[in-house]
Amino acid sequence: MVGDDLDTRILDAAKRCCEQWGVAKVTIDDIVAASGASRATIYRLFPGGKDVLFEALRVRELTDFFDVLTAAVSAGGDGDGEPDDVESLIVRLVTTATAELRNDQHLAIMLATAPGETLGQLTVEGLPRIIRVAADYLVPLVKPHIEPLDPALLIDLLVRLTISYFLAPSDLVDLGDPRSARAVLRPALHAYLNGHPTAC
Repeated sequence: MVGDDLDTRILDAAKRCCEQWGVAKVTIDDIVAASGASRATIYRLFPGGKDVLFEALRVRELTDFFDVLTAAVSAGGDGDGEPDDVESLIVRLVTTATAELRNDQHLAIMLATAPGETLGQLTVEGLPRIIRVAADYLVPLVKPHIEPLDPALLIDLLVRLTISYFLAPSDLVDLGDPRSARAVLRPALHAYLNGHPTAC
């Protein structure tokens, strides 16, 4: 438990340093000063140093994001903890994810202070990891609604769509608004389901 607390303290310190100076400028010495942990402790907990530590921070932020998302979505529906149909579930996933992205102050700071690195983690470099984690969290939520179709493909499409509209907002589509999101997602979802009545 003490180790976990120390991990958290170091990762929190790294996060603050990144927000202040940007990923590229942060050094292990900065993290030592911000966390109060020694260099030896940081290298013991994160063998490989800065790169391994930042990778751990990315993974933590991503899992925290999907913890919040799945909790919010699971609490939706008609009051019984389950969304009432697959369309409502998908709309809730996308609108909640969009709201979380827009309200993420750390992400906003990183986009302002280290746009190249942050965009890379949301697109080319980091997108495969985001999709893998999203599938781990969201396939179990979606699968019962769309069997026998492949839920991983649907999650892949939703992740790419949500990130795209977050990074390049549209005057025509607001994926944070349930009505707008439903208007865009409904025809795509129906095409994906391809007329399988058991999936609806």
